Amino acid sequence: MRLAVLAAIALLAAAALPAAAQMPSTPSIGVVGTGEVERVPDFARIFISVTNQADSIGEAVAANNAATERALERLAESGVAREDILTSNFQVFETPERRNNDGTVRPQPAYTASHQLRVVSRDIDKVGELAGEVLALEGMTFQSIAWGLDRSEEAQDEARRLAVADARRQAGVLAEAARVELGQIRQIADAHVSIGPRPEMDNAMMMRAASAAAVPIVPPAFVRYTASVRLEWEIAR
Repeated sequence: MRLAVLAAIALLAAAALPAAAQMPSTPSIGVVGTGEVERVPDFARIFISVTNQADSIGEAVAANNAATERALERLAESGVAREDILTSNFQVFETPERRNNDGTVRPQPAYTASHQLRVVSRDIDKVGELAGEVLALEGMTFQSIAWGLDRSEEAQDEARRLAVADARRQAGVLAEAARVELGQIRQIADAHVSIGPRPEMDNAMMMRAASAAAVPIVPPAFVRYTASVRLEWEIAR
């Protein structure tokens, strides 16, 4: 009986010890590396919307379908391939109430139909001209524009490699300064890639510009891919 009690006390004492006392941790060095790659964009992704209003759902949808077809025809005439045009969203809703400055309700059609299109233009030097042609159509709104690279994965992978190389460089500097040697990699975490510049959204662009022959859009010189990664090494000695 006494032996059993002593064994139980020993187990409780071991359980009460801090985890660090039971399992000594190995000293380590952790750093965050970054890598950046710049590539010339080879396409522009334009987001536009076709919006129509009417007193009934059927009329609003019919008007929106007709306006969308005119937009598709204009895009085709401008050299945009049909497979480069996709629907990103379509919705029909009750038109929100709007009031005049004196507080009275402004008369307006009961329903609104909106068709959002994503258009890819591979002639980025003529994106402004394309946007002007589309905006000349009734009911069109220019929402935003983003720039991209067809082989984006390759640029992202290169940025990741540079981030790891940067982490190795930093860890080497720290190890040398501390007069220790790096051991095995303990952890690779928080790896992600951001892409810039961000999509442009300008209030002036979002307004209808039926009289504009072209929208002043200047493509960026490059698309930047920035990767970051956290690496942790054991200290060998």
